[in-house]
Amino acid sequence: MAQNKQPQEQDLNQLLKVRRDKLKDLQENGKDPFQITKYDVTCHSQEIKDHFDKMEGQTVRVAGRMMFKRVMGKASFCNVQDLEGNIQAYVARDNIGEDSYKDFKKYDVGDILGIEGEVFKTKTGEISIHAQQVILLSKSLQILPEKFHGLTDTDIRYRQRYVDLIMNREVKDTFVKRSKVLSSIRKYLDGQGFMEVETPMLVSNAGGAAARPFETHFNALNEDLRLRISLELYLKRLIVGGMERVYEIGRVFRNEGLDTRHNPEFTLMELYQAYTDYHGMMDLTENLYRYVAKEVTGSEILPYGEHKMDLSKPFERITMVDAVKKYANVDFNEVATVEDAKKLADEHHIEYEDRHRKGDILNLFFEEYVEEHLIQPTFVMDHPIELSPLTKKKPENPEYVERFEFFMNGWEMANAYSELNDPIDQRKRFQAQEALLAAGDAEANRTDEDFLNALSIGMPPTGGIGFGIDRMVMMMTDSPAIRDVLLFPTLKNLDK
Repeated sequence: MAQNKQPQEQDLNQLLKVRRDKLKDLQENGKDPFQITKYDVTCHSQEIKDHFDKMEGQTVRVAGRMMFKRVMGKASFCNVQDLEGNIQAYVARDNIGEDSYKDFKKYDVGDILGIEGEVFKTKTGEISIHAQQVILLSKSLQILPEKFHGLTDTDIRYRQRYVDLIMNREVKDTFVKRSKVLSSIRKYLDGQGFMEVETPMLVSNAGGAAARPFETHFNALNEDLRLRISLELYLKRLIVGGMERVYEIGRVFRNEGLDTRHNPEFTLMELYQAYTDYHGMMDLTENLYRYVAKEVTGSEILPYGEHKMDLSKPFERITMVDAVKKYANVDFNEVATVEDAKKLADEHHIEYEDRHRKGDILNLFFEEYVEEHLIQPTFVMDHPIELSPLTKKKPENPEYVERFEFFMNGWEMANAYSELNDPIDQRKRFQAQEALLAAGDAEANRTDEDFLNALSIGMPPTGGIGFGIDRMVMMMTDSPAIRDVLLFPTLKNLDK
């Protein structure tokens, strides 16, 4: 015997049935909204409000989702929401006709309408449209969340982003800004002589970063392939080929955990510039961030949580060794061996693995003691060679490399190198990575013979950098989690 349905579920099912019955009635009377193929919109809601002085009395055509309706006998009000905002419409029986008015009274919140009419201002001062024609363009067969409580369950918001965009204006604003961030980056880089390119997502060797790749199988060639974890190795091949300034904005994929700053697929922007080094990349980063912030937010001061990121001042520059000395009071210039480094780690209760070397221990100290303090824009320079298999050594100190990470709010926002262009040194670095892979490090790089061949042909001195676009958007929109700036974040399948 079927269990009795809860009253709330029964009420919802009845409301859904009413909507389907309304659609059936429309279809039987030759008014099927799903047969309509187009509607010529002449303007959007905000445009009308911004230019009311010029548009008052003009006939306009708007289209959008009805979010509110109040029926008052022979005249009614409704509110329609479009891309830019919302606008009120005054709908009177005498203006749109008796049959159309009867239909209008049956329309539901969530239905998509086309409204034609004159722009005017009500007695209460609200800019509105005096409807002359109302057309049902699409029938909503589902119920939107209750207006005043909105859509607040974060899991449902992420799973049903389409509803989230309808119910939460600030969410739509975030993704409008995301689009502006991307277009501003392109505008800036194009103006600096960079060329946008595209490189493969499916690769036989996923290199260029320390990350575990996703693996798949290509049936046609009967080969195992991987989703790329970075853009680096292909872009540097293009530098070898003489394309002196290149960049790519695209998805990369890393088989790692989920948290407020990590999603297994995310947007990365990498660029490479011949005949410069990591200092050139620092200058570019400062200028790019200032430009994008001004374009997207109108200011070089970014409020984020309880902080205000000041992009107007020169960004701080500090070496990793000096940063650890400053915040942990440990000077790795005085640490001679890996045994000494591990002893220091034991004394400071920092966990490490047997395979870790002196540079790895330095990085563990950095993560434990330093990162949380890097709130304002900061370049942390000169990483240990163990962490950087694709980076040029510092000529005066070959234990370290010409690399920096850009930090804000305690987060890594970008990673940059003076790119290694010595094919002999690069082969040795790959061999060291292969040894780590054999020892169980699933994030170690594999040797890429074609990339080594490219370096053997000759790559000029080059600066390169990778920007996390999602974290950049988080900063520009004051968003607390990466899922808030991804239209469709990765979520566990509820069907399993």
